[in-house]
Amino acid sequence: MKGDTLKNTTELFAEYCDVVSVDDVTKMLKLSKVTVYKLLKSGRIRTIKVGKRYIIPKRCVSEFLESC
Repeated sequence: MKGDTLKNTTELFAEYCDVVSVDDVTKMLKLSKVTVYKLLKSGRIRTIKVGKRYIIPKRCVSEFLESC
């Protein structure tokens, strides 16, 4: 079942690059920037922070959706 979910999210997010921005995540999940930043800071969406910038692998967004 989880494999199917990952496949569905991969298809759903096909238009996005492999690495996405906070703005992209807000569009992908239909959430506010404040909520996305909370998810990133809490570690619920895994990310890499470079300076003040978040680098978010698209697969981490898919993994977050699977965990919900």
